[in-house]
Order: sequence, then C-alpha cells, then structure tokens
Amino acid sequence: MRLTINAGEHEVALQGHETLLTVLRDRLQLTGTKLGCGRGECGACTVLVDGRAVYSCLTLAAGCEGQSITTVEGLGTGTSLHPLQRAFIEHDALQCGYCTPGQLMAAAALLSRRATPSDDDVRRGMSGNLCRCGAYPKIGRAVQAAAAAMRVAAGEEREADAQG
Repeated sequence: MRLTINAGEHEVALQGHETLLTVLRDRLQLTGTKLGCGRGECGACTVLVDGRAVYSCLTLAAGCEGQSITTVEGLGTGTSLHPLQRAFIEHDALQCGYCTPGQLMAAAALLSRRATPSDDDVRRGMSGNLCRCGAYPKIGRAVQAAAAAMRVAAGEEREADAQG
C-alpha cells in the first residue's frame, strides 16, 4: 500500500488491523505523534487526513490510501517553524509537551477552516485534546496568536502577488 505522508510517498505492507498510529510510529519512525489513551479520548495522536483532524489510534491505516496525511513532523519545514509552533513556544503553551503534537495538529485543522476564530471556536476546536498539565489558557492564546500571524502572512503574500 502507498501512503502519502507529509507530502512524501511511503510504500508499506500492512496488516488489515493496523492503525495509522502504529504505522506512523513503528513502521515509519514518525514518533511525534503520541500514543496517549489508545481509545480516542485524549487527542495526543491527532494527525490530519486530507486536512481533517483525526485520532490516528482509531484510524485504520488501510483506509488512508489515496489521502494526504500530515503529522507534526510535516507542520513546519526543516528551516522554519510553522506559526503555530512559534506561537506555542512564545506563549509557553506547553509544559510537559506530551500533548503538544496533537494540540498543534488540532489547531492546524481549526485554522485551515477558520482564519479568524473566536475564543469559543478555539475552545470547541481544541476540545478533543486533553492537557494533563492544564495549559489550556496558554494554548488558546497561542492559537489566536498563530491565527493572527497567519492572516498577516497571507496578506503579505497577496500584496506581493499583486505587485509582482
């Protein structure tokens, strides 16, 4: 089976019962995606499948063929952080860091749907991701800061396109 992960193609021989989480972590060594509860309750394993946030612990890998999968490793680039990653650092929106990859991916899905989310949108969009350290207020501020930075960057890109 061929899976598209972080814009790269990966050929993987799968067993029908294997979850996307298992394939990412154990087969492809993409260990940013975390195993938390294994029951779809904590969100630590959140990845994007065709831009939608999904719990990779509940998603069969075989069902992802032909879809684009993005993990936390694909969020930024090798040389620059994604605005969400930068905002989480600047707003100290992580403590132990275990939930952070899932939080980042849930936030990325939210911001792809809503460029200007309300605080309530952020709370709802992030509600499937638990933080045992209780960094929720900082996470909310970081998501809003990233949204603002992304709007500014998008405006600058439109302006450059119009001039160039």
